[in-house]
Amino acid sequence: MMKKTAKLSIASVVLASLVTIVSACSGQPNAANPETQTGNSPTATPAAEAPRVLKDAMGNEVTVPAQPQRVIASYLEDHLVALGVKPVAQWSVGNSQVQGYLQKELAGIPAIPYDLPPEVVMSHSPDLIIVDSASVIQGDKYSQYSKIAPTYTIGKEKNSDWRKELLTVGEVLNKGEEAKKVLADYETFAAESKQKLQQAIGEKSAAALWTTGKNVYVARQDLSSGDVLYKDLGFKIPAIVQEISKSGEANWNAISMEKLAELDAEYLFIVNSNPTAVEQLQKDPVWANIPAVKNGNAYTFAKDSSWLYTGVIANRQMIEDVLSNVSK
Repeated sequence: MMKKTAKLSIASVVLASLVTIVSACSGQPNAANPETQTGNSPTATPAAEAPRVLKDAMGNEVTVPAQPQRVIASYLEDHLVALGVKPVAQWSVGNSQVQGYLQKELAGIPAIPYDLPPEVVMSHSPDLIIVDSASVIQGDKYSQYSKIAPTYTIGKEKNSDWRKELLTVGEVLNKGEEAKKVLADYETFAAESKQKLQQAIGEKSAAALWTTGKNVYVARQDLSSGDVLYKDLGFKIPAIVQEISKSGEANWNAISMEKLAELDAEYLFIVNSNPTAVEQLQKDPVWANIPAVKNGNAYTFAKDSSWLYTGVIANRQMIEDVLSNVSK
């Protein structure tokens, strides 16, 4: 997958550099479970169908539908896909560029700008709006959204940890148990993958880079693909990545050529958003001297891959990418 500042920084870079980026599954909303119905009266309301009042990160008491049918949860689509929910609109940036790695599940879902213009939100007639941080609802936006549909804000504390965010989205969607199961399955998959990787190559260092038309970015060690490489797969963190992570606020932070020359990563995972820029970079002696490049352990992935995002779906795909390339 996360700090909202990090997410918006991706959008900013994409818009500034005209890069198509790239840190929900189809299925019908769950019907009410007959076993949860109480009373024999034909007017009795099934417990599963009763609206719930939840307090969000902003302290708002939000009356949430028991089984939302038309959800907008911009930049949270990975969680929706994992929980079997298809939104009525999906996050986009620039010229309606969406999260490419989710398009198998979200094909045909209309794009909505990442800053959620209220008039566009209204046009999709949502019955629930989930926003990931307070920055999305600055000014009077919350008031405008809440007039359209119940609006729940996740907040920075959970937004910065995709696991907590997934569980929160599950709670809001009345899919708390499903979210716990999805997360448990992921943890098992990640642990097994880590073991396979260490059996194949031992303990090695790695870094994830993102090349655009103007800059090279490195993933912060605790966010997005950095979280996958270091926490889930157990790669060692290069000193330069640690240094940049201390001061960098975003998921991905710019790395200068001087710092790139000090990057002693034994494996590199590169998101290529600009083939021309990558070709130029590869001609630079600094690039050739990175250990991973010297030893043929630099792997490139397309701009529509999951490497710039985070969540169960994105992280699984990243882990599969690592295993398929490194464990040959």
